[in-house]
Amino acid sequence: MKDLFNAGFPAVTKLSVFGRGKQRGLKVGNVTYDELPKDLLIIVIEDKDKDFVVETIIESARTGAKGQAGDGKVFITPLEESYTISSGKKNT
Repeated sequence: MKDLFNAGFPAVTKLSVFGRGKQRGLKVGNVTYDELPKDLLIIVIEDKDKDFVVETIIESARTGAKGQAGDGKVFITPLEESYTISSGKKNT
């Protein structure tokens, strides 16, 4: 999140979540952890900034030069509308 802030994208929502990916959890000795702690970031950006923001996230989240399983995913989805609650106005 610090790298996004420094790149001019300060508005981020961060949630602590639990889950697993293709690695199906983690086994340490006789103990299997089916759900691992993860961070979920939600950020709304303009289309023109997408590639830059995605690359910033990938560079910040990747483990080492080549990365590894469990580093995470970036999902892109369109946002149809948003409203500011205090004013009740639709954002453009």
